[in-house]
Amino acid sequence: MIGLLQRVSAAEVRVADERVAAIGRGLLVLVGVERGDGEAQAERLSARLLDYRVFADAEGKMNLSLRDIDGELLLVPQFTLAAGTRKGLRPSFTPAAAPGEGERLFNYLMAQTRAAYSRVATGRFGADMQVSLTNDGPVTFHLRVPPG
Repeated sequence: MIGLLQRVSAAEVRVADERVAAIGRGLLVLVGVERGDGEAQAERLSARLLDYRVFADAEGKMNLSLRDIDGELLLVPQFTLAAGTRKGLRPSFTPAAAPGEGERLFNYLMAQTRAAYSRVATGRFGADMQVSLTNDGPVTFHLRVPPG
């Protein structure tokens, strides 16, 4: 399971000109589900997102987590993160989980994260979403929990 984590001062998701989610200071995470992923990968990614230290402390060092700053989290499903791009000029989506399994595991990730932390918003699986953000830093990290 892949999480492209971006530290933001604000972010929002729109579907057909309707705002479906918005956050202030926190993390926008684009989530890709790979073939072979399961609940264990979702649980590990959830824990990492909540505790990954990407916010500055009083000395300006990245020592604070989302929980530490009481920030917000926006999870956005993005199957293209799991695309194969090693050869040719067109991505292959063979490494991505099938749509039904991807949705199930994204929903599981969302549920696990919401059970552990109350400030979680999400995009809409399978929708044509417009995502806007103000990346703070910019700070972006690629987190991956390999398939089982």
